Formats: sequence, structure tokens, C-alpha cells
Amino acid sequence: MTSSTLAPQRPAAHRRSLRGGLPLTRVSGLGLGVAMVWFSLLVLIPLAAVAVAAADGGWAGFWRTVTNDQTAATIRLTVGTALLVTLVNIVMGTLIAWVLVRDRFFGKRALEILIDVPFALPTIVAGLVLLALYGPGSPLGVNIANTRIAVFLAFLFVTLPFIVRTVQPVLAELDPEIEEAAASLGASRFTTFRRIILPSLTPAIAAGAALSFARAVGEYGSLVLLTGNLPMRTEVASVRILSSIENDNLDSAAAVAVVLLAISLAVIVVLDVIQRRVMRRG
Repeated sequence: MTSSTLAPQRPAAHRRSLRGGLPLTRVSGLGLGVAMVWFSLLVLIPLAAVAVAAADGGWAGFWRTVTNDQTAATIRLTVGTALLVTLVNIVMGTLIAWVLVRDRFFGKRALEILIDVPFALPTIVAGLVLLALYGPGSPLGVNIANTRIAVFLAFLFVTLPFIVRTVQPVLAELDPEIEEAAASLGASRFTTFRRIILPSLTPAIAAGAALSFARAVGEYGSLVLLTGNLPMRTEVASVRILSSIENDNLDSAAAVAVVLLAISLAVIVVLDVIQRRVMRRG
């Protein structure tokens, strides 16, 4: 009786230990140390330097900078447009990933390659391409240059692949037999998608959304030619930072950078919490 009750507990304890991690060995500890030093040199120390630069002018100077009408307008435009683009990407990116995984059609391989073009294309070239298509000499007869729509379009262009490429491999690994079993039990396609497929895709969608938002907030190159960088209209935060640096106002540039960093971190944390909760329920 005792052995039979204790036997099933060993695998459970083993699984808990694996989830909690194993004690560090000397080799793994050395690897962790090297990784942290490398990460600190590339990320933590530069971020700390920006925060210190933003604090040089004191809290009053920081607040005065970020609440300035022109600076506040650039932050609102950048963050608001990035959020809207992320929402569009969640829908369209998931749809494109679904088509690439579940459907067969002529030109599928070409589309697979074209999806990654925004990854490989220099952003200034992306701006030139968009200006040629949607600028004053547009062959389509559409001129959105120097408008807020141009900011939205540029953000869409550079962030398109993120959700597609995070959702696609997860969708490809889903077992079709689970969907068939749900259908055999009377579940509609919408119910199967909502109760089975979507929860499995949510962590990947959240990860792609975080990458998409962060990429949009920091975008610069594709906007230079297309938006005109008009103050209070089409100027984004990255352009505002560059203008401050060119005017030898590093404190203001660092202050705007810290605000963007804080907003990006907040969005990433929220999406990470959603991702972890969905995975825990799964």
C-alpha cells in the first residue's frame, strides 16, 4: 500500500524540480556570468547611462521637457499609432500566418519570402519605396505624404513580419486531430478556434505584439522621407530625440528616450503577464 501510493509521487516531484530549475554547476554558473556581463555591456549599462543623462536636469527639467507641447504631441502620436498598428498586426498577422500554414495556393513560397522583406530592407529604403508608391508622384494616384496616415503606413510596413513569424511555427505544430475531435463532438469552427486554437496561439501573438510595438516606437528611417517630420503634426518621438541631439540638448533627448523606454517596458510586461497566464491555464 505504501509503495503504491509513493510511486506516483516521484514523477510529479521530478516535474516540479524541472520546472523550478536545477542547481547551477560550475560550467553553467560560468556561462550565466558571461551572459550577464555581455547583457550588461550591451543593454543594462547603456540604459542606465541614458537614465542618468535624463536626470541631470533634475525632476523639474525632466517634467518640463516631457510636458512641452511639441514633445508631448510627438509622444502621443508615436505611442498611439504604435498601439493601433499593433492591434492591426494582431489580426492581419494571425490571418496571414493561418493562410501560409493551412492553405495551399500558387505563389505561396514567393509570399513566404516577401513577408521577410521589411526585416532585410534598410528603413531609409523602405521610406523611399513608400514615398514612390504613396507620395506626390504615386502611380496609384494616392498621396499621403506629410500626413499622419503616412506614419501609420510606415509603422505597418516595418512591423508586418513580427506576428506572422511568431504565430506561424506554433500554428504549424498544432495537432489537427484535436480540431477533428472537437468537430466530431459537435463544436462549430468558430468554437473550435475560440476554445482550442486561439488559446494555443495567444502566447505567440503576445510575443509578436510586444516586438511589433517596440519596433514601431523606435522607428525612424522609414519616416524621414514620407512624413516630412512636421512639428505638432507628423513628428514622431525618434525624430524629436534626434533634433534635440543636433541642438546639443542631450538632457531633453534622454528624457524623451526614458519615457519611450518606460512605455515600451510597461507594454511588454503586460503582454508577458497575459502570455504566462494563458500558458499556465493551458
